[in-house]
Amino acid sequence: MSHMTSPDQDAATNPRLHGEYKVPGGKLVVADLSIAGGVLADVSISGDFFLEPDEALEDINRALTGLPETTPAADLAAAVTAALPADATLFGFSADAVAVTVRRALAKATSWADHEWHVIPPAVLPTEINVALDEVLTEEVGAGRRNPTLRFWDWQEPSVVIGSFQSVRNEVDPDGVARHGIKVVRRISGGGAMFMEAGNCITYSLYLPQTLVDGLSFADSYPFLDSWVMAALEKIGVTAFYVPLNDIATDQGKIGGAAQKRLANGGMLHHVTMSYDIDADKMVEVLRIGKEKLSDKGTRSAKKRVDPLRRQTGLARTDIIEAMIDVFTGRYGATQSELTEAELAAARERAAAKFGTEEWLHRVP
Repeated sequence: MSHMTSPDQDAATNPRLHGEYKVPGGKLVVADLSIAGGVLADVSISGDFFLEPDEALEDINRALTGLPETTPAADLAAAVTAALPADATLFGFSADAVAVTVRRALAKATSWADHEWHVIPPAVLPTEINVALDEVLTEEVGAGRRNPTLRFWDWQEPSVVIGSFQSVRNEVDPDGVARHGIKVVRRISGGGAMFMEAGNCITYSLYLPQTLVDGLSFADSYPFLDSWVMAALEKIGVTAFYVPLNDIATDQGKIGGAAQKRLANGGMLHHVTMSYDIDADKMVEVLRIGKEKLSDKGTRSAKKRVDPLRRQTGLARTDIIEAMIDVFTGRYGATQSELTEAELAAARERAAAKFGTEEWLHRVP
């Protein structure tokens, strides 16, 4: 086959694209490729993973070569899986990981380092404003008006924040709520109810573009977005791990839970609450913690399910938050930010029209 261009001209026409992806708990996967006529060309997958048989690497490269550059991550992964021999063993990576890496090379998926991150330290706000800010800031990041941001919550009034799809009737005990003066608010993300008194838990929200989790399954996106948290907890002497789908635990029990919401404009919310020093007696009076849920977790009482960070670390809540901010800032080069007047005004409006209303709260009766 005759080739009329020199290698230098060829490189100028079809520059090499490079993508990397470190599998959470696994190995590094690297993709080097070119685009020729709108399709993937000269695809080379590499990394410190393990793969048997050896020739399967060529099968992966061949499967990707010739696919349109617009191929979604799921289809890239399916092509890799279909091309692998039946006896192939992938250790430390997967077909999905290869897809993420290719999408990163094509700049369809992004990595942490592709973004300038901001951190908003805790500021005391009413609970419905905290919930409204989650929607407003996710929209702002999706629209490109705000940098991807990590925000820590703070609040004074005792509250219960229920998941988007939870039933108020099934989750909250009205007598306990009335007796303890609890504010009940519904958030936009799924997941379970959070019992929040001032200083009793650590809550943060991550607002990011969905390109950061492009190609990751919902299950994989949780530990991926919280790998910095695990590092921060390790730094203060707590070895934590994810229990699929969305629980954060130590060998002494559950310490937190995560929830997510993806918006149509490309923004995404990843929200986590971790127990610091929860009054388990009061929590049981306020929340209807179902027998089904407790038996599912293998525990008889709700009290056993709350394992505060205070007891495991001996540290003040502010010190734990500071350690978390330090690790996030160090890892991702984040800079401190604050809420703008416009964002706060939008959140107040949203709270009045939506999050503070009975209609929204009782959306699921």
